[in-house]
Amino acid sequence: MDTYVYRIGNNLYVNLTNRCSNRCTFCVRNGKETFEGYALWLKGGEPTAAQVTAALGECDCDEVVFCGFGEPTYRLDVMSEVCGYVHAHGKRTRLNTNGHGSLINGRNIAPELAGKLDGINISLNASDARRYKALCRPLYPAAFEEMLAFARACRDQGLNCWFSVVDCIGEEEVAACRNIADAVGIPLRVRPMIEA
Repeated sequence: MDTYVYRIGNNLYVNLTNRCSNRCTFCVRNGKETFEGYALWLKGGEPTAAQVTAALGECDCDEVVFCGFGEPTYRLDVMSEVCGYVHAHGKRTRLNTNGHGSLINGRNIAPELAGKLDGINISLNASDARRYKALCRPLYPAAFEEMLAFARACRDQGLNCWFSVVDCIGEEEVAACRNIADAVGIPLRVRPMIEA
């Protein structure tokens, strides 16, 4: 049975898709069948909003996070519908994204996220397009620039957003990424590499 919702700590995570516009060298799904004991490869197809809300139940958690074995913004409509359900249960929502949602959907999606997401974690992970291409191996040639444009659009919508980097990129590159974040005008969070 496919896993649409899984728990880590006090948060519930929603696994909407296995599609991703990056092929990151450090991704937790690389060569893995499971993550934290959960089978996140969707073999029966992507879930509907009804399937996700059924799996969420009464949202017994601190926060519902859209983050699985794929990029959630491929399923923008389903994610938006689930956000409404989560908010109706008085819980917060967060999106963990590579920032390619506007590229994927062919339009600026930031206005559609306002009022739906309480937090947006945008993976920066490199200080320039060359390093980003080597580390994240994006499908889109302009992925790095478009990710920065998405971050600016979210900022301009007044959304609570921040960049994140994985500490495996090294201190010098983290410092360079902090300069990028400062230039865009949103915070940077450094997270530890997950050894799955």
